[in-house]
Amino acid sequence: MTRILSISTLLVFISAIGLFGQANEIKLEQEKLDNGLVVIYNIDRSAPVVSTVVHYKVGSKDENPEKTGFAHFFEHLMFESTEEIPRASIDKYINQAGGTLNAHTSMDETVYKFTVPANQIKLPLWIEASRMRKLKVQTEGVETQRGVVKEERNVRVDNQPYGDLIERMAKKLWPGSGYEWPTIGYHEHLDKATIEDFQNFYNQFYQPNNACLVISGDFNVDEAKNYVREYFGSIPKGKEIVRREQKFSDLKEKVDIVVEDEKAQLPGIFEGFRGPKLGEDDYYAMSLLSNIMASGESSRLYQSLVNQKQLAVASQMIPFSLQYSGAMIFVNIPNSEDNIEATKKALNEELAKVVKDGVTQEELTKAKNIVEAESIMSNKNTLSKAMSIARYWAYYNEPRMINTEIDKYLDVTLDDIKRVAKKYLDTDKKVILTYIPAKAEK
Repeated sequence: MTRILSISTLLVFISAIGLFGQANEIKLEQEKLDNGLVVIYNIDRSAPVVSTVVHYKVGSKDENPEKTGFAHFFEHLMFESTEEIPRASIDKYINQAGGTLNAHTSMDETVYKFTVPANQIKLPLWIEASRMRKLKVQTEGVETQRGVVKEERNVRVDNQPYGDLIERMAKKLWPGSGYEWPTIGYHEHLDKATIEDFQNFYNQFYQPNNACLVISGDFNVDEAKNYVREYFGSIPKGKEIVRREQKFSDLKEKVDIVVEDEKAQLPGIFEGFRGPKLGEDDYYAMSLLSNIMASGESSRLYQSLVNQKQLAVASQMIPFSLQYSGAMIFVNIPNSEDNIEATKKALNEELAKVVKDGVTQEELTKAKNIVEAESIMSNKNTLSKAMSIARYWAYYNEPRMINTEIDKYLDVTLDDIKRVAKKYLDTDKKVILTYIPAKAEK
């Protein structure tokens, strides 16, 4: 309910101010150091804070298929120690300064984030430079984080209902590519990995010429530039990165798998379709169609399967927007095993309907308004704005798209929606995973 109210409020705001790009242009200043590090500055005096984001172009897709989970492992290991920073000190330094810290890894990226009071701007810059210059990849830290990551997998994957869904789906949707294994990796690969393996991975990817630093907040640009040169300027440029080629085998037929799940209380039906990659024209139309079909309780699928036919307790979609591919995974949780086939039939009927008839102008306008509202919301604070800027650098090589990408959504037509529905959803080349609660042994 909170999200709905927030969006409703923003829709009124949008009506008053016009298009997002006209409302609030985000000003950027960009430079590139001699070592290849891209630095982007954004002044935002709405609060006396500064956020820094370091975005490395490395995700699970860049890993050796026999050594998975390394990018995610370094999400953790980078908080261990450097030549200058003792173990367990990064959290302490940031907390004592009144700041926050976090990081995330995906198939395409690894991102580190700090937000601190404006007068502490030097602290996150020093930390980021220190671990970019010389992270300590040593036994004590590696063994600690090896245990942490394995436990994370136990909690998030192995002991959750439908926990291996993404793992199973990715393997079938993107066979032969770097997207086919899970970001968190496999236990056996982390168990076998040596200090040398981890050191080699760090040396290859965590270098200034594979990164972008974004600083957003209340600061003086000239002073920030001096700090950047002081801390990052002398870090050596890394070797040119040779990345594994991403090859995608065609989906030749429907894949239909039934999984018995000891953790599940209700069955789950997950239907995955290949989709457009980030930035393609089809991507914007498909994003809006996904919103119409499966985003929230007013969406077509929720209204049909949950409210009207009362076959399911939940109906939504998991979008995958990736650098080299994409996917739409439709998620339906039938209210009983007796309704599994009826739920599948109802989903296919709704997909066939949108392929044949498209959507209404009212539905498309509403979806555009929601996307426009979410664009404003996503840039409300310095951290989310810095993350967006870094992503536009990483995937489009144009950070200023933060001001213009919304126009690509607003330009989508009804014909575009109908075209992408037919192109991506009118096919039997899909992956269906049906989870059923495992029967207790007598």
